[in-house]
Amino acid sequence: MAKVVAKTGIKREKGWLYYLDKNGDVSRAPMAQGGGKKPKGLRRQKVLKVGVEKEEGYLYFIDKNGNVAQAKMVRRKAKKSTAKRSTAKKKATKRKTATKRRTAKKGTAKRKATGRKTTKRKAARR
Repeated sequence: MAKVVAKTGIKREKGWLYYLDKNGDVSRAPMAQGGGKKPKGLRRQKVLKVGVEKEEGYLYFIDKNGNVAQAKMVRRKAKKSTAKRSTAKKKATKRKTATKRRTAKKGTAKRKATGRKTTKRKAARR
């Protein structure tokens, strides 16, 4: 559940994104998509100076009524890492990288050979 931190009563306009900036004040920015016609030449604007002190572990937002609200962040537990891999998988990845290296070397050799042929042709024409 969200808890109201500051009552501001901001009236929202269409096409703007309202948020709490790093100073704890209410600001707005033009939306990237949606919201109708884009206001030209406008950038971020400070709507109201509130000066909310932010606490770590909480999410701050502007609610439906235009007030600054706070909600506790929900965090997932970290997944267990799969540090041990089977030796068969390691060998397969080594094989793949070795074949990639071989094909890369072959590709460069072909390019150099084709370049030499074209220079011989140009010399023969002169």
